[in-house]
Amino acid sequence: MRNIEQGDSLQQAMTPYSRLLPPPCAQLIRVGEKTGALDNMFNQLAQWHQQQTAQRAETLTHTLETLLIVLVGGIICTLVIAMYLPIFQFGNLMANA
Repeated sequence: MRNIEQGDSLQQAMTPYSRLLPPPCAQLIRVGEKTGALDNMFNQLAQWHQQQTAQRAETLTHTLETLLIVLVGGIICTLVIAMYLPIFQFGNLMANA
């Protein structure tokens, strides 16, 4: 951040790190510096990041819920087959006897 100490803008100082930040960040910082409302732009960035995080968490929750339902269904199906298979085999054995 020596660039800022030398008088460069925040957006120019963050250019080498642009791959670490989503594209809207650099654009909003540039606009905030030009309009003098950098604090407002940082608030907007914080809200945007909160929305993105909440959306990703919700997507992850729905995905995990679906996977768990399928997993529990598979376990129950296996247990039912394991319980009834010996009964069917016993019935076949009695029919053949």
